[in-house]
Amino acid sequence: MESKLSHVDEGGKARMVDVSEKKRVRRTARAAGRIHLAPATVALVRGNGIAKGDVLAVARIAGVMGAKRTSELIPLCHNVEIEHVDVQLRLVDDGVEIESRSVCTDKTGIEMEALTAVSIAALAIYDMCKAVDKGMVIGEIRLLEKTKEEME
Repeated sequence: MESKLSHVDEGGKARMVDVSEKKRVRRTARAAGRIHLAPATVALVRGNGIAKGDVLAVARIAGVMGAKRTSELIPLCHNVEIEHVDVQLRLVDDGVEIESRSVCTDKTGIEMEALTAVSIAALAIYDMCKAVDKGMVIGEIRLLEKTKEEME
């Protein structure tokens, strides 16, 4: 089966997908990722001992803000009307697990916003902890689910 990329025209040039004829539907997306931290860094984050402040609170806000700016960061990404973004962070023994959920009612999906929220939250954690942990690794960022529900 041959797959066609939606952001490439017949001549192979990048283009923005035309969604002008599509109907607005309720769309959700969930994404996840993690940042691996040294155990000593996890202990500092848990005890709010990072000099820059509350790492998880900053990361949560950064993730929401990142989702809201997705169309400015990703070329050819449509600007959707975001209705909700939630970023959850869970401190684990070897880092922070990040999950986001984004919701919109629009003509195109919101998975890029969910993925961006996770990515920016991870980058915020990196920035907050870089003075004490030189071995952090961001990864495993993935889309968990996307849905669309026709409106009546």
